[in-house]
Amino acid sequence: MPTLIRRQDDDQFILGDDPFTAVADDEGLPPGDVIISFARFQAEGDRLLAEGRAVGVRLEPAEEVEALAYDLPRIAVVALAFPKYRDGRAYTAARLLRQRFAYAGEVRAVGEVLREQAGFMVRCGFDAFAPADGASPQDWAHAVHRHRHVYQRAADLRTPAYVEREGG
Repeated sequence: MPTLIRRQDDDQFILGDDPFTAVADDEGLPPGDVIISFARFQAEGDRLLAEGRAVGVRLEPAEEVEALAYDLPRIAVVALAFPKYRDGRAYTAARLLRQRFAYAGEVRAVGEVLREQAGFMVRCGFDAFAPADGASPQDWAHAVHRHRHVYQRAADLRTPAYVEREGG
């Protein structure tokens, strides 16, 4: 099984096994839990869920999270794709999943995922990462905790510096 970095509730990071198999649209479906494209989920999702599988959906940057809103309670993982490290649309998608749709499942960053992005990803609501740069959980934790203060509210609920200064 492939491994990925997972964020724990205590803000620690561990290397964990991935029980999901990412399946391309032109591949047959293996047994077990799968992550499939949004288009494939629309075509085959109900059948896969009826088989008792845990199903994840991969969203590309141009695909809107709102299209998944109805199905979110049935989806185990939403894998948000970063085709290039400088494409930040997945940050918005993660924040929408956590705050607007109150999605409690796993939000996973896949694709061109680099440790320099770790702090921003955690702030937006990502909790699993498939790093493209070979980063370890320790590297990831260091990158996330690099900055002591934050300056705006986000999905991670950290207190912004201006609130800390006011004593609240």
